[in-house]
Amino acid sequence: MTDPRTPPTDRPARIAVLDDYMAAAEGLADWSRLQDRAEVTFLTEPFRDSAHAIEALQPYDAICLLRERTPFPAEVLRALPNLRAIAATGKRNRTLDDATARDLGIVVMSTTGSGNGIYATAELAWGLIVALMRHIPAESAAMRDGAWQTRLGSALHGRTLGLVGLGKLGAQMAGVARAFGMKVIAWSPNLTPERAAAGGAEYAEKETLLRQSDIVSLHLVLGDSTRGIIGAQDLALMPRHAILINTARGPLVDEAALIAALEGGTIAGAGLDVFETEPLPADHPLRRLPNALLTPHLGYTVRETLENFYGQTVENLDAWLNGAPIRLYGQEG
Repeated sequence: MTDPRTPPTDRPARIAVLDDYMAAAEGLADWSRLQDRAEVTFLTEPFRDSAHAIEALQPYDAICLLRERTPFPAEVLRALPNLRAIAATGKRNRTLDDATARDLGIVVMSTTGSGNGIYATAELAWGLIVALMRHIPAESAAMRDGAWQTRLGSALHGRTLGLVGLGKLGAQMAGVARAFGMKVIAWSPNLTPERAAAGGAEYAEKETLLRQSDIVSLHLVLGDSTRGIIGAQDLALMPRHAILINTARGPLVDEAALIAALEGGTIAGAGLDVFETEPLPADHPLRRLPNALLTPHLGYTVRETLENFYGQTVENLDAWLNGAPIRLYGQEG
C-alpha cells in the first residue's frame, strides 16, 4: 500500500484550493511551479455542509485551507481516505483537527504569518466604527437617492473605547484610539491593570467597561471560556447610544441576544465582520437590520495577507511534491 504521506507517482497529484470566494487565489501566487506534477482546482463556492464537503473532496490528494473557513473535524478527515496532504494558512487553525490528520498519516503544513496583513483587522474595525458613528453607508445611499444630510453623526474625540481583549489587535486599537483623542479602557478574563497599562489602556471591570463605553470592540480568541462572553445582560448594560464592534469571532456574542438588542434599540448599532454561521445565510435576520453594518469576514482578507498565505502555500506544496514537506503544522520555520 502506498504511504499516504507520499505524493502519487503514477499521475499528477490532485490539489483543491478551498474557499476562494473572490476567485483571487490563482492570481496571488505562482501556481505554475506545480503544474508539471499537479492539477490544481480552485473552488470558489462554500460547501453546504460536511456531507457536501466529503463528497466533493473525495478525488483530491491535497487540499489548501484558507484559515478557519471550511471546518475539518475528525469525522470529515476520516471520510477522506485519499487525502495525503493539507496546506493550511496561518500558524494555528482551530477548525482543523490536526492531531487526527497526523494520526491518519496526512501531512499538515502551515504558513508562518500574514505579513503586513497583521494590521488589517484593526484597520477594518476602525472602518466599521467610523462608518457607524458618522452613518456613512446610509448617507452614501441617501446621496444616490438625491438627498442631502439626513442623519447627525458623532465625533470620536472625547469618547470612550472599551476593548474586550487587549492582545496584539487590542493594543493596535488602543493606539489608534489615543490618536483620535479617545479614552481607552479594557477588560478580559485574564487582564490585569499592569498589562492593561502596557497595552495602552486603563483596566476596568467588565460591567464598568460596558456601562462607560461609547464603543465596545471585541478582540478575544474564541474558546470554551469566551464563547457567548457578550450576552443579553451585557448588552443591556451598554448605553443606548453605544455601538458594538466584532471583528474577532462571531460566537463571542450571543447572536439572538444581539439581534434583539438591535431590534429593540438597547444599543444604537453593531459593526460585524464575523458571524455564528459563515457565509451568513441570505435570509439571516441580521441582513435586514438597518443599524447592523455587516462585512463578509474581511478582517485579514487583504492582498498583503493572501499573497503571503498563498505564496507560502505554493512553497509548501512544492516541497511536499518533492518528498520533503516543510513548515509542518505546529512548528516554526
